[in-house]
Amino acid sequence: MTPRRWIAAAGLTIALVVSVLAAVTIGSASVPLDDVVSSILWHLGAPVTPPDLLHDAIVWELRLPRVITAAAVGAGLAISGAIMQSIIRNQLADPYLLGLSSGASLGAVSVLLLGVGLALPIAAFAGALLALVGTLALARAGGSATPARTVLAGVAVSSLAGALTSFVIFWTAQGDSYRDVLNWLLGSLAGARWPAVAISGIALIVVGVPLLFTGRLLDGFAFGDTTAAGLGISVQSSRWLLLAATALLTGAMVSVSGAIGFIGLVVPHAIRLLIGPGNRALLPLSALAGGIFLVWADTLARTAFDPRELPVGIVTALIGAPVFAVLLLRRRRIA
Repeated sequence: MTPRRWIAAAGLTIALVVSVLAAVTIGSASVPLDDVVSSILWHLGAPVTPPDLLHDAIVWELRLPRVITAAAVGAGLAISGAIMQSIIRNQLADPYLLGLSSGASLGAVSVLLLGVGLALPIAAFAGALLALVGTLALARAGGSATPARTVLAGVAVSSLAGALTSFVIFWTAQGDSYRDVLNWLLGSLAGARWPAVAISGIALIVVGVPLLFTGRLLDGFAFGDTTAAGLGISVQSSRWLLLAATALLTGAMVSVSGAIGFIGLVVPHAIRLLIGPGNRALLPLSALAGGIFLVWADTLARTAFDPRELPVGIVTALIGAPVFAVLLLRRRRIA
């Protein structure tokens, strides 16, 4: 990477660490930064003075796992969005293009309303994978699965899963169950605890980190399949491998957070304006920026109307839609 990109990476890394620590201090009960640091070090086994018991409970049991989950989910969705835009060669693509969000929503609603005997994250992840399988099977039916056919198949599967989700809600939801379902469908990190950190963190390490090193491969897709094949890339197998990995990463993130929009769409665009084209720098910088963005969006969601809490998906949409419009207008002026 160029010196400018290294500076951007260092700045975003520092900003992410500062954001995580600062977000943990913010809430209905303010916690001093030194108590946050001492609580973290104490639980990591460092020889420090034991923290205040109340502050320790707030930090370690409530806020820290939620903030870490937000950072991991934001990073994962930003990586997935950047990869989808490169594979499909469409900068309007996002991580949910293959029906993953609608499939995960169907799985989650089945648990919340139908009493399916699965944990909600497992059901959501299974729904996302079933949607992916349906999309790829439909795209390959009757011909080769081109990017255009894959997108159209994703739209069809997403519409079907959305209709089934609406039917289940209409037929079975009663009383307060509507609020639970709505929170999940709009995206929420309110219930994120250490199991959510484990799911999102493992997915980010096992799937997300290897995807960060696919920048050179993605750059080969920039000028079409013929050019990519001329560079020695196995186009079909590489595309399917990247799509599958992106779907796994997105499914894992959606399973703990619900469908949080605009991160995978807006963040890669913003990073491209900052550093220019080239996926080798775009992927890691998007991951850092996505983590920062969702940490602060979730902090705003849980504090802006305290004691009431907004689903974080509403906040990301309220911020992301105007920002995306500005980015489009700026790109048009540059073009």
